[in-house]
Amino acid sequence: MTKLIEYEDASDEVKAIYDDIRATRQTEYINNFWKAIANHPPTLKRTWESIKEVMASPGELDPLVRELIYIAVSVTNGCDYCISSHSAAARGKGMNDAMFGELLAIIATANTTNRLANGYQIPVDEIFKT
Repeated sequence: MTKLIEYEDASDEVKAIYDDIRATRQTEYINNFWKAIANHPPTLKRTWESIKEVMASPGELDPLVRELIYIAVSVTNGCDYCISSHSAAARGKGMNDAMFGELLAIIATANTTNRLANGYQIPVDEIFKT
């Protein structure tokens, strides 16, 4: 298992990123994902900057929709950590059990139809092309 880098054991570079995570998310909690990838500070920095831009910057998609999309991709990729982390974040942004169930139904249906379309090698209708 990867060593988790706690704040008190972190380099100044990692502490600065942890501080930015805390400030951006308005929490004192640094989760294990960040503590694990802090073993390679360039990856920590690059990943945090990307997540911060995509998940925390203003945009057309509201924060709950962003979390639901993240859950959908995480379910499809089989990432238990991300499913748990982003489900907790989505619940904090208003997701309830009924929404979660509906989301899982959509994910399951999309995965089924994607595999059927790929398996049958169905050509894309001209009307769907941009």
